[in-house]
Amino acid sequence: MIDPATLSIFVGAVMLLLLSPGPNMAFVISHGASYGWRGGVASGLGIGLADLILTALTAMGVTALVASWPPAFDLIRYAGVLYLLWLAFKALQKPSASGTSDVAQVPLKTLLIRAMLNSLLNPKALLFFMVFLPQFVNAQRGSIAVQLVLLGMVLTLVSGVFHTLLGVFGSTVSRRISSTSTFATWQSLGLAAVLLLLAVRLALMTRPA
Repeated sequence: MIDPATLSIFVGAVMLLLLSPGPNMAFVISHGASYGWRGGVASGLGIGLADLILTALTAMGVTALVASWPPAFDLIRYAGVLYLLWLAFKALQKPSASGTSDVAQVPLKTLLIRAMLNSLLNPKALLFFMVFLPQFVNAQRGSIAVQLVLLGMVLTLVSGVFHTLLGVFGSTVSRRISSTSTFATWQSLGLAAVLLLLAVRLALMTRPA
């Protein structure tokens, strides 16, 4: 239903966008460093799940409805800021007696949900799907909704693999520097700093014209 040429251009555009530093990249690398490769993979899968949800909402026209209501942007943004600040607070919990930070004990399911919510509570992600996917839809090649779903699934696959590899990379870097006795403390501080910076970035974000 989507011609190969259009699909190739779409995948190339997705890859270029993913290579640009962004909040998802910072989130996955920092979580891979703090929770190991499994945490990095869980975070990457969480972002993929968010992409699937945003794809479904776009295909159903929900993203356009939300974007058409001006207060929605700020409501989503402020919810995201509060969520990131809460995660930063959790990351600063005192290390246990064994010297291992409490953040390392978070279940993988929780990390997946955190990554998913981090992506969903970014209003620009919603606007991105609403604006980006339709550019590659051809009304003459069948159902628009089906094409949007197919494009979203391809984006999710590419994004999922990319962010999963980033999570593993973060874990690898972390292992190489984990020999110091104060590593658990610095690990928690580093994760909290990333989350705090993401919260500030989201708080200062303005609605695109």
